[in-house]
Amino acid sequence: MQENYLAKWLNNELTKEELAEFKESKEYASYLKLREATNNLAAPDFDMAKAWENLKKNKDNSKGKVIKLHAYKKYMGIAAAIALIFVASFLYYGNLDEKISTQYAERAQIVLPDASEVQLNADSQLSYSEKNWSKKRDISLQGEAFFKVAKGKRFTVTTESGTVTVLGTQFNVENRKGYFEVACYEGLVSVTYNKEDIKLPAGNSLVVINGELQAMAIPNTTEPSWIRNESSFKSIPLKFVLDEFERQFNIEVATENIDTDQLFTGSFSNTDKVLALQSISTPSQVKFKLEGNKVLFYAETP
Repeated sequence: MQENYLAKWLNNELTKEELAEFKESKEYASYLKLREATNNLAAPDFDMAKAWENLKKNKDNSKGKVIKLHAYKKYMGIAAAIALIFVASFLYYGNLDEKISTQYAERAQIVLPDASEVQLNADSQLSYSEKNWSKKRDISLQGEAFFKVAKGKRFTVTTESGTVTVLGTQFNVENRKGYFEVACYEGLVSVTYNKEDIKLPAGNSLVVINGELQAMAIPNTTEPSWIRNESSFKSIPLKFVLDEFERQFNIEVATENIDTDQLFTGSFSNTDKVLALQSISTPSQVKFKLEGNKVLFYAETP
């Protein structure tokens, strides 16, 4: 579609051939609805006599600047186009999902419209449609969150790696680059991963690391350890542990001469960075050097 078709359409200047082409474009239906929405918009009063007087004054005071009277019609078309854009923006932003996000070293507690509760871990984002919540309890998640779901209709958490579906239960979902985990703390959850449905009862977790799926038992508790300000890991590659430390403390992590694929089992405090560094370095048999907002994990060469 040519760029000037919209202005010509608003001014009823399209030929039959151009109009037919414009109607075939994917934008036509949206423009038609928006024009109908703007038909009731009242234009401001326009004093033609005053405008003509101002035009003559501007002409007398300007050099080499020509304003054609027939351009007024063109400007009205531009004004209508601006009105369409304004209405389109209003409709678009008015229907945006609710979004809550956290930065490094930050968490958030959310109460959903049905009184379900969510705790959002650091560097995470959650979105949902409040307007349609009574019809569809759907959540989109990036990062990690712990859910206490009120009983009711199906509750769905969608991530880039997989989908979790429940009716009413307590579970944790973590979706990071190369890492996906769902842990059930109460009831039963259904996880769809790689087009396969997996039932996960309380006390169990599903972990996918770099595409490899494994099932694990979880401690007999009612919530994940990070809710209690502690990050825990069981046979997890060290690089994911270091990523979590970076998120919890907003400290840049670098490594030197260490194998970040070595498996780590242990935990670290999310409130004491020095204790956390010691809890990571000691079992991994590496050293660390903390300088300001940066830390280097390294292994001494023989």
